[in-house]
Amino acid sequence: MKPIVDFIHELKFDMLPAEVVEQASLCLLDLTGVALAGRGTRLGRIMGDFVCCQYPGEVPLLFDGRRASACGAALYGATLIDSIDAHDGQVLTKGHVGVAILPGLLALARERELSGAELLTCLVVGYEIATRAGIALHASAADYHTSGAWNCLGVAAVAARLLRLDAAQTAEALGTAEFHGPRSQMMRCIDHPTMLKDGSGWGALAGVSAALLARAGFTGAPALTLSDATLAPIWADLGRRWYLLEQYFKPYPVCRWAQPAVEAVRQLRRAPGFTLGAIREIHIHSFHEATRLHTRHPTTTEQAQYSLPFAVSSALLDDGLSVQAIAETGAGLRNPLRRWLSERVFCHEEAGYNRLFPAERWAHARILFEDGSALTSAAAVARGNPENPLEREELLGKFDLLAAPWLSDTHRLGLRRQILQLAELDNAGLAGLLDDLSRSACGHEGE
Repeated sequence: MKPIVDFIHELKFDMLPAEVVEQASLCLLDLTGVALAGRGTRLGRIMGDFVCCQYPGEVPLLFDGRRASACGAALYGATLIDSIDAHDGQVLTKGHVGVAILPGLLALARERELSGAELLTCLVVGYEIATRAGIALHASAADYHTSGAWNCLGVAAVAARLLRLDAAQTAEALGTAEFHGPRSQMMRCIDHPTMLKDGSGWGALAGVSAALLARAGFTGAPALTLSDATLAPIWADLGRRWYLLEQYFKPYPVCRWAQPAVEAVRQLRRAPGFTLGAIREIHIHSFHEATRLHTRHPTTTEQAQYSLPFAVSSALLDDGLSVQAIAETGAGLRNPLRRWLSERVFCHEEAGYNRLFPAERWAHARILFEDGSALTSAAAVARGNPENPLEREELLGKFDLLAAPWLSDTHRLGLRRQILQLAELDNAGLAGLLDDLSRSACGHEGE
């Protein structure tokens, strides 16, 4: 445990490779855009009202304008981001890191004066600890748990650093976070998509709570995912291998498992002879977990985000997949053309793709037309992985699309600039950014 605790407290900004700093800034920008999009969800509104009532305090809520306790702010921020499934992830964890790390960090960022460089360093600490904790949990637990079960450890690590806990207190915080983190079953929410999502709201809550409890003398060590000798190889390269660079960015706001199929049908949409209205059947071949995304006619955005048929139908209709498509509106998930296409989607488990999961996620599509003709795609993977990254301009464009309905152009461009130049911000500059992140985003701010 000592090398892990030392890493948490002793990592310095000047120890970070330039590409890690750049990636951390892009992760922060991407998470911020997704949080803004989450302002349009019922889940975000419910959780905002809940934490203001049940967790009163003086910590500003992300893009809300109201205040709650540090625990409430972390719970709300992570739930807000998780309400739109467009945030970063990591294949070996089969889940998401930043969704909990950033809200936990922001909830305690005013505990001490920070520069932009230190905030980025804290973010890196959270990603490195949480990613390894996720890999360790999947290697040691029989069930497949949600991200909150392990990203809570990254939140606790960041909180321990911000609160200046000593080594013993940090160990207690990590153990408490692991014990209280939600060991919720991921496939339950895949089969029955609800507002439970990926457990990251409770992961952020568990991580911040654990650090605050440890500061008060609460005991909870050890954290088995960090201290079990059989899992030591996962931690041996801490500070040398940067898992932050192995996160993926999503081009679409739906479950990552559906995105190879989206790319496959987009191939066919551009093929000679493709006619949308002449489609008879759409056959998707993918790995087992993807075929469990089986909701054919979603009635909520949560169901739409976890529906492979809906993702495929929207991609065919729009040649892409936007937040507007998964919204609970007539143009979104109630659009009759989306529903008509969803009825024609059939999912098939492919043994070869099963063998490659989770490190690789593949799908191919075959579309049958009414005249008896057919089109078959090449095998496809989701875009945005380290080996096929989204271009920087596409990431910036994604932020703009997500933020534009909620912020004025002046606020949006200023926020984007501050985040991308975060490493250069002094204490006063970071304080200004934190204020911007806590201003209520109500849709063009009344302009």
